[in-house]
Amino acid sequence: MEIDTAYLTEWGIKIGIALAILIVGRMLAKWVVSLVSKGLEKKGVDKAVVSFIGNISYVMLLIAVLIAAMSQLGIDTTSLVAVLGAAGLAVGFALQGSLSNFASGVLIVMLRPFKSGDFVEAGGCMGTIQSIELFSTTLKTPDNKVIIVPNAAITGGTITNFSAENTRRIDYVIGISYDANIKTAKDTLLKIYEEEQRFLRNPAVTIAVSELADSSVNLVFRPWVNSSDYWPVYFDVLEKIKTEFDANNIGIPYPQMDVHISKES
Repeated sequence: MEIDTAYLTEWGIKIGIALAILIVGRMLAKWVVSLVSKGLEKKGVDKAVVSFIGNISYVMLLIAVLIAAMSQLGIDTTSLVAVLGAAGLAVGFALQGSLSNFASGVLIVMLRPFKSGDFVEAGGCMGTIQSIELFSTTLKTPDNKVIIVPNAAITGGTITNFSAENTRRIDYVIGISYDANIKTAKDTLLKIYEEEQRFLRNPAVTIAVSELADSSVNLVFRPWVNSSDYWPVYFDVLEKIKTEFDANNIGIPYPQMDVHISKES
């Protein structure tokens, strides 16, 4: 049996070119993605968004390289694209949840309700945004837990971004006894406000009676702080309020019940 050397040579060349397209194409895809990522980073685009766009671009470029390599081997890519389209439709029905997460990831990148480093409450979880991927978003909780939340769960619910603004208001509700002097209590809170340097002077603080409750007169104390100072100030001042109220004999009541017993004659 004679071997058609010309035929083998022809196919060998085709296979070699196809492999070269795959290898060089993969290298070029990485280079293009790296170039695009660096350009976006120089323009100040969020790192999570840059990573997301880079992943999508790389996958699309690899698909184009694969089709080019198959065309070099004489494969009818038109039919292949049609088959892939039909297969993709079937897979799409089977992977509705994953596709929903993907679409949600695109929406997050486009609408940008948060960025990497923001502290948010989304998808029933609270933490700092670490990365936004194709199908999920990674958060890190204050106690150093890593939570991976599906993107569909984030866009399908309420998103609270605690880092969106530079300033936040602390809302204290302080209950004092009915026997306490309201003016003394308000003056004490004002003194605490004036002594705490981390409180902002604009907007102004609010100190007022908010409710005459069952067992206490409730005062609201609402100072403003920089967002980065929120929790340190909250804890420090809460302790100081208790200390100053004790020093000024301002009682802070606890829930209690009066029981009246009547004796029948």
